[in-house]
Amino acid sequence: MTQKQDQISEEKQENSVENMRGLTTPLQSKPWHPTPQNNLKKTESYNLYTHSLQFNPQNNNPLSRKAKPISCFASQNPNQPILKESKPPLVVVGSANADIYVEIDRLPKEGETISAKTGQTLAGGKGANQAVCGGKLSYPTFFVGQVGEDAHGKLITEALESGGVCLDHLSIVANAPTGHAVVMLQSDGQNSIIIVGGANMSCWPENLSDEDLEIVRSAGIVLLQREIPDFVNIQVAKAAKNTHVPVILDAGGADSPIPLELLRCVDIFSPNETELARITKMPTESFEQISKAVEKCYELGVNQVLLKLGANGSALFTKGEEPLRQPIIKAAKVIDTTGAGDTFTAAFAVALVEGKSKEECLRFAAAAASLCVQVKGAIPSMPEKKAVFSLLQSVYNGAVVNFGKENLSAYFAADSFLLVQYRFEDTALKCLSSFCKRTSGVVSFP
Repeated sequence: MTQKQDQISEEKQENSVENMRGLTTPLQSKPWHPTPQNNLKKTESYNLYTHSLQFNPQNNNPLSRKAKPISCFASQNPNQPILKESKPPLVVVGSANADIYVEIDRLPKEGETISAKTGQTLAGGKGANQAVCGGKLSYPTFFVGQVGEDAHGKLITEALESGGVCLDHLSIVANAPTGHAVVMLQSDGQNSIIIVGGANMSCWPENLSDEDLEIVRSAGIVLLQREIPDFVNIQVAKAAKNTHVPVILDAGGADSPIPLELLRCVDIFSPNETELARITKMPTESFEQISKAVEKCYELGVNQVLLKLGANGSALFTKGEEPLRQPIIKAAKVIDTTGAGDTFTAAFAVALVEGKSKEECLRFAAAAASLCVQVKGAIPSMPEKKAVFSLLQSVYNGAVVNFGKENLSAYFAADSFLLVQYRFEDTALKCLSSFCKRTSGVVSFP
């Protein structure tokens, strides 16, 4: 072939990948490896407990799991500003999938074949969704997971990078395809999903590396889901518990029984009402029934349950306390509910690690989820922090106050203080005090 023919052939191959509509990971996709650094301009370093990785040094098959050699710094990206003072990061250990969307008017009946109106492949997976949500909410976020050496793996990695997520602990495996999901999206925005585990469920080392566990021990909070093997989640949860790092376990993913060894290491268990019914084998059609099912979770060793109730909002149950209920913040238009639960959980975690009250965490998470369902796709729909603030302001008729570039940014409802971001100085505090006298605001600080 001539050089020109080679170039045309490569362009056709790239266009084919961009427009792929298939339901499986391409077996013949060209192997790829991320660049040593982000391609965008390097800015100030996070300095967040980074380490040189050597995944599973005793693995007999050195090709099965390879660490991604990417530096831990954020590109110049409005979603992930660099903070001068390091915060203990949000660490998400979980799945990364290529979500293959098919838009349909209705689900097919048994034995029936129907045509989709459109099809599209987007980055997703519960773990990746939650990590990007943390990054776009301007909180330092690390992702620990696996993708394959294929086009879907490249798609996911680029989406994580653009979301401001640090990928020092993302591995590329040679012996398994990237996980993917078939998302059947109906006209009302509701979906049905089938997951193929791929690299999410295979090639994990029997014992996680010291480097992976160290970033867990150094975290401010850890998020887990059930789209990776239970033995991985158990190792992570134990490492976090031993260093008093809070752990939130999202119940979404595998429908097999959750090991008690895992549940007893979890600080907050987060199912939706369907998952709660399956796990407890109890009805969850009314709030009274839900409350009884939550009591069953307490018996299993969980002390807090963060329940996602779809159109009925959410609720936080704490053993020995009255449940806190949060209604939904109504979306202008529901386009796609995929990733809404992941957004809610991750936004709650970000607010929690920033020191907000339980009520504030629920409101913040509800606002983030409301913004999520208004955009198609999981990762593309993750909201930025300023959009969440803006929605809270409009819903609660409050005011957003900014004191200088990095001093203080606060949101006030008419009767309560919701969120504080960044540090503040005496001058800002005096202004804040004056503002609260005028608005009858109640102030609390992290």
